[in-house]
Amino acid sequence: MSTQKALFLTKSKGDFAVLEREVDEPGPGEILVEVRAAGLNPVEYQIQKYDFLIKEYPAVLGTDVAGVVVKVGAGVTNVAVGDKTFHQGNFNNRYAAYQQYTIANADIVAKIPSNLTFEQAASLPVALATSAVGLYNPKSGGGLGLTPAWEAGGRGKYAGEPILILGGASAVGQAAIQFARLSGFAPILTTASPHNEAYLKSLGATHVLDRALPLAGLPAAVAALAGAPLKHAYDAVSSRETTRAALSALAPGGGLAYVLPDTLDEGAVTDGKEAVFVYGQANEPHARALAASLYAHITQLLEAGDIKPNNIEVVPGGLAGIPKVLERFAKGVSALKMVAHPQENL
Repeated sequence: MSTQKALFLTKSKGDFAVLEREVDEPGPGEILVEVRAAGLNPVEYQIQKYDFLIKEYPAVLGTDVAGVVVKVGAGVTNVAVGDKTFHQGNFNNRYAAYQQYTIANADIVAKIPSNLTFEQAASLPVALATSAVGLYNPKSGGGLGLTPAWEAGGRGKYAGEPILILGGASAVGQAAIQFARLSGFAPILTTASPHNEAYLKSLGATHVLDRALPLAGLPAAVAALAGAPLKHAYDAVSSRETTRAALSALAPGGGLAYVLPDTLDEGAVTDGKEAVFVYGQANEPHARALAASLYAHITQLLEAGDIKPNNIEVVPGGLAGIPKVLERFAKGVSALKMVAHPQENL
């Protein structure tokens, strides 16, 4: 097991190719995971098209990982060889998902509960981190500074307060809705296509506004339903138009979390409002402490059904099947997580 198959983006804005690379050894505080399922995300399509985040090519992408621990480094006590785990990888070849084996930081790894499959577990890490960082990280770390729902005093703390989540059918939006429900927010207002309304309400949304309606009317629609001043909003879409509409819907002094850079209009933040850019990468210093807290509790939340995974579509063809499926993100994918099997057909 000295070499493995991996899906490489061969160069900036280049093609993908399945090639050989070494299997890395875990260092202190790390584990080696045999990747059984890898989730696909829009950012991987965007990296290929626009060339960002990646510093060296050829590059292995993918950051949603579920698999089996095959080696542990010094000092690791929370998981053992043979454990089924999931975690968020990072944008370098050592920690990436689109390969047969990957390294993980053990403090941000969780065991997969018996009620989830590898595929369901692989749908979670990026969405969990991005939604949790945006809601619960300190403002200095790109969050709204709320008390985490899984920590002491966090469950139900914001009962009776409204929240707006744009893009509720996205993986991040779904996770944000569920965290908002655990935090007690009500009503939970979200935007999505009408055919996703019943599903999003099953996750905790109370009102689903048609995403096709003109955004200029969003502040009035929110005001009619919120029942109280809107202090918190999460924009999981983050176009210039959605970010502008979300800020307009906020009450003076309110806070907005948004997930894509360069979508905030100059001068849009007024009336004492705040807007924070969310970088939901659990391995990075700004998010590591919150992520470790989340991963210490997430298995129990999943076992109890407090947090539910995405709907799954399995990508055929293993690693080689990923590039064609990534192209679907150009047209938009909602209420669905695509997952590949790196061990397949190799």
